[in-house]
Parts: sequence; structure tokens; C-alpha cells
Amino acid sequence: MPESITLYSAKICPYAHRAEIALAEAKAPHKRFEIDLSNKPEWYAPKVNPASKVPAIAYGGPDVAPDAPSPESTKIAESLVLVELVGDLYPASGIVPADPIARAQARFFIEGVSTKFVPHWYAYQMRNGALDDVWKGVEYVQSLLPPTGFATGEYSMADIAITPFLARARLSLLNSIGTFQPDEAKTVWATLTDKNGKYARFAQYIDDLFARESFKATFDEAFVTEAFQKRIGAMLAKK
Repeated sequence: MPESITLYSAKICPYAHRAEIALAEAKAPHKRFEIDLSNKPEWYAPKVNPASKVPAIAYGGPDVAPDAPSPESTKIAESLVLVELVGDLYPASGIVPADPIARAQARFFIEGVSTKFVPHWYAYQMRNGALDDVWKGVEYVQSLLPPTGFATGEYSMADIAITPFLARARLSLLNSIGTFQPDEAKTVWATLTDKNGKYARFAQYIDDLFARESFKATFDEAFVTEAFQKRIGAMLAKK
């Protein structure tokens, strides 16, 4: 059995959400500690993650309270590293595909999400970035999807990598949290989820991702929506 796991997370953060989905998918016993990103505990950086970011995991060591991390536990950070770690600790979860080709495909898909979708989405949401670039990112991701199922057929780390960003895109568009206009935002989401439109395969993929129990168990939409309205609203007000 794997040793004890303590996850340091934040509900608002899509990167931290990746680790939460992975742990839920693997049904991995763990402790969870919420980090307030606007008021991080003084002990967090020196004792858990020098970069002071979430997510991070304390693995092994004695059974201690999350806010008193032991120096005997191994501290590991970065969302995609943690997703693979959970998959390696719990191979039956299928998070890390056993087949080397499927594993390579999953990593290639993640690279596309990280370079061709996420940056363009954030630019559109936060900096009046071009919507055309978002559509290009969606088209690219859609081009990698098989006719049915998940990114590599079976659910894996590839799907975990994109889910938190799509979930936050949905609530941002439907609640007009960003630099876009409300009518445009709703139209964008309607286009993304139109199963008879240009992005029909992507729309079905979104449905499949959001139906996953590991996602539903780890996404507090009401909390994240309120947090986005306050945090992103304040950021945009300063511009």
C-alpha cells in the first residue's frame, strides 16, 4: 500500500484541481488542507513548497496534522507531476496508461492543452485576447480526440489535465467573469456545447468529462464562482 498522502490545495485553482481529481479517481486515502491563496500560512513555503504554490503533496512520514508537516515526509509539487505520481501509486486507476503508446498519446494531448488551449483561454478571459485563438485551440484539441470516449480512449491523465480549465471556462462564460461581454460569453459557451455544430466532438467530450464522478466530487462550483467573481473582478477593476 502507498504511504500516507496529504494534499495542499485550493478550490479556486485549476492546477490544484487536477491533483484532487486524480486522488478521487484513484480512490486514494488522503488528507486535504485548503490553502488561502491570498493569505498563505507562513509555514507553507518553508515546510511544504518553496515556490509557495498549490498543489503540493506531503508523502509518507509520521501521521501528523496537515498544518504541522513533518520533515520526514517527501514534498512534491506541480500539478501534472502529482497526477502522474497518483497514477503510478495506484496503477489500477488507469490514470497513467499502461500501454506505452497510449501513455505517449496522453502526454502529447497534455502538451497541446498546455500550449494551444490554456494560454489562449486565459488571454481571452483576462486580457481581451483574440477569440479566434481560443477557437484554434479548441480545434486542435478536438483534432486529437478519438471518435468516441476520452482523449486516449480510456479515461486518463490527459483528461484530468484539461477538465479543471473547462469547468472554470464554463462558469466564467455563463457568469460573464472576464473581459468579454455577457452576450458574447454566452454565445461562446453555446457554440462550445453545440452537438450539431463545428465543435460537436468537443461538446460531447465536455459532457463526458463533467459526468465523471471524480470531477463532480471535487468541484465546488458555487464556491469557485463566488471566488472568481471577487478575485478576477478585483483584478480586472484595477486595469
